[in-house]
Amino acid sequence: FSFLLVVVETMMMKSVLIALFVAVCFADVIRIPMTPKNQDIKFSSRVRHMKWKYGVTQDTHPIDLKDLGDSQYYGPIALGTPPQNFTVIFDTGSSNLWVPSSTCPRGDIACQTHNTYNHTESSTYVANGEAFSIEYGTGSLTGFLSQDTLLLSDLTVVNQVFAEATAEPGITFVAAAFDGILGLAFESISEDSVTPVWYNIMDQGLVDENVFSFWLSKDENAKVGGELILGGVDHSKYTGEITYAAVFSETYWSIHMDDVQVNGQSINPETDNSGMVRAICDSGTSLLTGPSDSIAQINDQLGCKTNKEGECLWDSCSDVPNNLPIVTFVINGTNFDLNQKDYIIQSGQSCLSGFIGEDIDPPVGPGWILGDVFISTYYSIFDFDNKRVGFATSNQS
Repeated sequence: FSFLLVVVETMMMKSVLIALFVAVCFADVIRIPMTPKNQDIKFSSRVRHMKWKYGVTQDTHPIDLKDLGDSQYYGPIALGTPPQNFTVIFDTGSSNLWVPSSTCPRGDIACQTHNTYNHTESSTYVANGEAFSIEYGTGSLTGFLSQDTLLLSDLTVVNQVFAEATAEPGITFVAAAFDGILGLAFESISEDSVTPVWYNIMDQGLVDENVFSFWLSKDENAKVGGELILGGVDHSKYTGEITYAAVFSETYWSIHMDDVQVNGQSINPETDNSGMVRAICDSGTSLLTGPSDSIAQINDQLGCKTNKEGECLWDSCSDVPNNLPIVTFVINGTNFDLNQKDYIIQSGQSCLSGFIGEDIDPPVGPGWILGDVFISTYYSIFDFDNKRVGFATSNQS
């Protein structure tokens, strides 16, 4: 941007995606595993991913996710009859489902290097044909709408409308390990007023609870990079109490924070008209972003150097001090601490700050994006019926 746990495979493992649709059921959830970390993914690719996204110039069902360098958490789905397999980012920061189309022109490199949907090979395909377009920072992703059966872990979602992409802008999608995106945000921001996948899952009575949750692994050697749970919460994946914050806008999963602190001292983050600090919990963004002035305050205390792309880094990981400050996000009266092991990212021989400045315009901003740097530290629960997001300390054992 639903709680299926999807195993996220690397591009080289796409041939085994069919096997990933076998549900692994624990504690009445469906789990989707994620891809293991690849620490050689360039940090700039994470920056581009966030920029194009926000346009800055019954039982639970687990889906195992794959984690590619803390940059892309993705997992398997299938469309059509017989099933055509794809890997998608499960994204709480958007609302549409799209995959590349077999009708895309030969000149579209992103399309040619990924799995494509061929509606002529599906007996359950229903033509729609309405033009589809999403504006990203690198240009417009365009295509047309279609309808077919969607498979997520052991769930069968009928009559799902989605986009067949025929033009994918920029180099972000060319290099992506995923084929498409499955949005898990609210219907109000869905392009062309398409009913999102999560809404159809709920409307078709496929889950007992209208809740989904994410657990992301911090183990770079793990075979499973994380889990998406559709229909509930996996209580083995967190410790302590869950702190909930109300969603204040049914667009993104937008919440208010009380404060942002460094070593217990407020950085006086920018607030909205209510006097609160805005934040979006976004599984589709790898970084933790905030207003440029606030991020500068944090990174100045870390001692890294910011380059022209906004990356704050050290030339060598050996240059990173051992006593970096604790950065705290105060949500509904609870402190959520990030230590340097949580926010320092290794990329090749360099180390980088997981904090990056991005000034999001109103009405969405100004505010923060709690991406995977935060979600990997705190198990994240998206409660649709009660319109709230919950956080608890992730169990990494």
